[in-house]
Amino acid sequence: MSKTKVLIITYYWPPAGGPGVQRWLKFVKYLPEFDIEPIVYIPSNPNYPIVDESLIQDISEDLTILKQPIKEPYKFAGFLSKKKSKTISKGIISEKKKQTIVEKLMLFVRGNFFIPDARKKWIKPSVQYLDTYIQDYDIKTVITTGPPHSLHLIGLALQKSTSVKWISDFRDPWTTIGYHKQLKLTLLAKNKHKVLEKKVLQASDIIIVTSEVTKNEFSKITNKPIEVITNGYDVSSDKIPELDRKFTLAHIGSLLSRRNPEILWQVLKELVDENENFAQDLELHFVGSISEDVLKSIKSYGLSNYTYNHSYVTHNEAIKFQKKSQILLLIEIDSEETKCIIPGKLFEYMVSNRPIIAIGPKDSDVESLIKETNTGNYLNYHNHDALKNVILNHYKSFVNGDLKSNAIGLQKYSRKALTEKLSKLLQWE
Repeated sequence: MSKTKVLIITYYWPPAGGPGVQRWLKFVKYLPEFDIEPIVYIPSNPNYPIVDESLIQDISEDLTILKQPIKEPYKFAGFLSKKKSKTISKGIISEKKKQTIVEKLMLFVRGNFFIPDARKKWIKPSVQYLDTYIQDYDIKTVITTGPPHSLHLIGLALQKSTSVKWISDFRDPWTTIGYHKQLKLTLLAKNKHKVLEKKVLQASDIIIVTSEVTKNEFSKITNKPIEVITNGYDVSSDKIPELDRKFTLAHIGSLLSRRNPEILWQVLKELVDENENFAQDLELHFVGSISEDVLKSIKSYGLSNYTYNHSYVTHNEAIKFQKKSQILLLIEIDSEETKCIIPGKLFEYMVSNRPIIAIGPKDSDVESLIKETNTGNYLNYHNHDALKNVILNHYKSFVNGDLKSNAIGLQKYSRKALTEKLSKLLQWE
């Protein structure tokens, strides 16, 4: 019996690093176990701001990978400011009052001349190439994953020109994603985004989202079926590293200017001043890109001597940090738009056996997940006393040698279980 062929169109693929690549790398890894043959289409000359060669080991030698060149503005923007071009492509945008004229110009151009995003020039050549491939190889299903959301416009065009079924996968929302407010969009640009978003949502045969909040948001725009398939964790045979001997609080991933939990620095400063032993044991570890604004904030609270900045490391190294740290920090911007954001690292945090302290907006999907799985504490930006008590109680457990999490019900978030859920959507009647 031959396997069902599925064409997956994605921008992020190894050696790209960061969270954007993990979702479909893992789906593709496990789909063959459910009688699905994935075929992956990617750019041949992408501009990845983060590279992680170690992820290549997850790609099967039997996988068919199609490539076509892409023209990207970030390469040309580098002539104006190489540093700003790279940080903006990573998603690191300075606070409005601290933006240079060059950064303001780049954000305005990015927001208003590249709709829906900076990869829009890949749409037309991709449709021309894939239209023929789909017909020649009898492809029945196409999946597009965004951001970048321009890839959904490839799916929209292919659906019109061929007889394929089309699934649009949204790792993040479109018009309500937080950084849209920072792109200096004109009213015309905002409306164009909304028109394109509506076209994609109303034309997709099935829509996949990563959170219930996004599902509710999209349900107001379209009547098409919407399925929630979260991100997840993959099993690892690596040896579990020895726990840190210090009381380490580690944040894995980018910590951007707007994601600056001053309440946390304030609480830690108070505990350091009040408890000499706590001051001797505390260490703050940041693994990933961290903005200068956050580092300055930490310094203003007198915590620089407790801070270790590891910058970006490979995914495998990041997993080691998660498993050996005493506490894992998860920080989200306090806004309505971020309630739907479930960072991919959350699921890896969950299986690390380390307690999570998450700070974010009230009634978010992250809050629900942490409570459901009993993997830590979720606090809002105004819970000063509660946050202080949580950290102090964890410190007491650390001193007693019994600090750990007691997770429940994690199996359904394994990459293999999530891929099985995806495979059922691909069994068209």
